[in-house]
Amino acid sequence: MKHSPTSGPAASGPPDFLEFAAARGGHLFKTAYLLTGGDRHLAEDLVQEALSRLFVRWRRVRKVENPAGYAQTVLVNAFLSLRRRRSSSERVTFEFPEVAVTDTDPTLRLTLLRALQDLSTSDRAVLVLRYWEDRSVEETAAALQLSPTAVRSRAHRALNRMRALLGDSLADQAAGGSPR
Repeated sequence: MKHSPTSGPAASGPPDFLEFAAARGGHLFKTAYLLTGGDRHLAEDLVQEALSRLFVRWRRVRKVENPAGYAQTVLVNAFLSLRRRRSSSERVTFEFPEVAVTDTDPTLRLTLLRALQDLSTSDRAVLVLRYWEDRSVEETAAALQLSPTAVRSRAHRALNRMRALLGDSLADQAAGGSPR
């Protein structure tokens, strides 16, 4: 039995939610991908979880001043919640499926993803929100339920940790050289 794109449970949702999910889904996935340290499948699960939480509360969420920011906060909270309840020490492998990439330097991207993966969950969340999402210290603090001082401290510590992990290899990669 073939279903058309307009049939099924998703099509019965509010049209503005469907438009919102279609418009923001890609951005949510990119953020989730960075938060998970490059785990594509976990990132997809996180986006699905975040969107399902939004769907349930959509009547209230659509009245919020910034639904996209709210969605990002829900995504980060879903990520942090997952990390707290996860009982296994499952780690992402460094083997990525072959997909078309538009980046000019995939080696640099993979190096940065590996370094992000080595950070703690909280430090990774701070870096992704501050530098990928380009949120202010105050917005990041509100999303993670931390003080602005804690956000600054974590960001500083996480950046120093990434510099220590990457050493000269990042400069070599940025200059087009090969990693050590």
